Parts: sequence; C-alpha cells; structure tokens
Amino acid sequence: MTLKNLRPVTRQSTEAIVIDNLRSFILSGEIGPGDRLTEAAMSEQLGVSRATLRMALHRLAGEGLIEQIPYTGWQVARLSTKDIWEIWTLRGALESLASRLAVSRGDEAVFAAIEEAYAELEAACARGNMRAISAADFALHQVIIDGADNARLAAQYRVVEQQVRVFIATSNLHVATGPEDIIAQHEPLIVAFRARDAKAAADAAWAHDQSEGERLIAWLMANETPPANTHKG
Repeated sequence: MTLKNLRPVTRQSTEAIVIDNLRSFILSGEIGPGDRLTEAAMSEQLGVSRATLRMALHRLAGEGLIEQIPYTGWQVARLSTKDIWEIWTLRGALESLASRLAVSRGDEAVFAAIEEAYAELEAACARGNMRAISAADFALHQVIIDGADNARLAAQYRVVEQQVRVFIATSNLHVATGPEDIIAQHEPLIVAFRARDAKAAADAAWAHDQSEGERLIAWLMANETPPANTHKG
C-alpha cells in the first residue's frame, strides 16, 4: 500500500478562511468592479472581527482584487484598458512559454492532464454555469503552467494568478457570446497539444490571450461611463 498521494489535512487560520471566502465571492461575479465593500456589514455576515476582516482585505488588495479608497473604504478593483493590456501581455508571455515547454518535455502524463482539464471545461460549458466555466477555464491554463515544470515560471504566474482569474471571469461573463464561444477560443491550443507541436502551442496560447484581451478592452471602452460635463459657458 502506498500513501504518497494522500495529502495531510491542514488547519487553516480564521484569516485564511476569510481570505478564501472573500476571494471566491469576488471571483464569482456576484459583485462587480467598483462595487463598495462595507467592513461592518461584511464582518457581521462572516462572523469575524473587524481586525481579522481588515487583514484579509489588505491581502486581497495585494492580489489586485480590491482597492482601498482613502477616507472612503474598500471597493472591488476596476480594470482599466491599461490593466487589461498589462495582464494579457504578461499572461500571454508566461502561458506561451509554458505551452512550448510543456509540449517539448514530451511527458504523456502532462498531455493526459491537459485533456482531462479540457474535458472538465467542456462539461462545465455543457452545464452552462458561468462560475464553474470560469473555474474550469482557469484550471486548464494552470495545468499547462504546471506542465512546463519550471518553478520560476510558476512563481511568476502566481503573482498575477488572481488578476488572471478576474480577467477570465470578466471575459467569459461579458465578452464571450456563450459556452460554445469559450470552447472555440481554446480549440486551437488543444489541437496544437494533440499534435505535439511546441511552436503551434506557444503561438496558440499567445493568440488566445491576445484575442481575449483585445475583445475585453473593446467591451470596456464601449461600456465606460463618460465623465460628466462640468463646463459652464
């Protein structure tokens, strides 16, 4: 009998539980960019002290999910067009390299893991639950990052992981035309992996991130609220 795959149970601090809870809430799309976060209401709902809640909020601010507004409080982070450009270009560079490395390694276990993650995405799309779709979408890209077997690359990806999650969730909710569109976005990448073509996989990863980034920027520009005209003349 082998127990190597049996992971030990870990005890989480209250702060860690609050962080996970709030992160999941923000990534669910139930609260939108720019929405206010009220400490009193949240601490009461979560059943924790204001001090514990503030530590969690500062952690999420460090992840780029929320913003602290001086003398006002907290709000869900807004994505500007520059934010989106920075995220997709960095994400594209990391995922393109990871795709090239993952294919070049030739590890059949990695290819099997990617196929399994893609099947999970297809299943989520078939069910039509957007929260599950976005979770499966990110999971597929995470499997590719892991498949590169490059610890430093993975560490850099973790720095922007939560912002990538927001990017994916926002794109899937507001830009994609439906589950079929989300599947279609990933097909060239999967085809390249199935062909064991490292260059094609790298190109497809970059093209996917670029396309979604440009679509998300276009959506944001079309839906931005123009500043009020305060000119008097």
